[in-house]
Amino acid sequence: MIDVMTLPWPSLLAKIDAGGMAVTPPLLDAAECKSLKAFYDQPSLFRRKVIMARHGFGKGEYQYFANPLPDPIAAFRQQIYPHLAPLANTWAERLGDETRYPETLDGLLKVCAEKGQEHPTPLLLRYGPGDYNCLHQDIYGDAVFPLQMAVLLDRPNADFTGGRFVLTEQRPRMQSRAEVAEMEQGQAVIFATRHRPRQGARGYHRVTLRHGVSTIQSGQRYTLGIIFHNAET
Repeated sequence: MIDVMTLPWPSLLAKIDAGGMAVTPPLLDAAECKSLKAFYDQPSLFRRKVIMARHGFGKGEYQYFANPLPDPIAAFRQQIYPHLAPLANTWAERLGDETRYPETLDGLLKVCAEKGQEHPTPLLLRYGPGDYNCLHQDIYGDAVFPLQMAVLLDRPNADFTGGRFVLTEQRPRMQSRAEVAEMEQGQAVIFATRHRPRQGARGYHRVTLRHGVSTIQSGQRYTLGIIFHNAET
């Protein structure tokens, strides 16, 4: 796993601020991706499994990790959060929100616990041919951190085809804008969870974002999702 301190944080944060998402350099090598995918078949690591078609979420399945989180996943969550918190607070200030996010993940999880959100939210997703993920937001309760991350664990056009990450932005009185994140194995996309500020002629206003995955045409696609706030259930 790459030392996240070495990532080009100023440029990544500038891209997220300008457009709602940014793709990182590779965070994991092929062997590390394979090790993470192998977690999927170890039920003791997970607290809940979701078959997406049963809930109208799309097609495919995912599992939420249980506490204690495996070391690589816990490390990502702990180490990346402090780099994102300043931008989260900048967004809150621009939008006139009173919420201010703690400097550390432990501080955020304490806020979550006070609101009854004590279950971890990092997850592994698995898609096969014909699977997809509908546009959605990962909320889980009143405490919501405005940024999250998804790491691609397979090789596009080798292990799978199709299956692109999609982010849409719904702008007031305008048609929605869609962006596709082009990633290679081991890269991550960091993106807005629910809202972000967008500057207009009269200052900043709130726009709504949703993310999903387009239909897998062939093969299998695994993704590691890192959500920083905890869940009620």
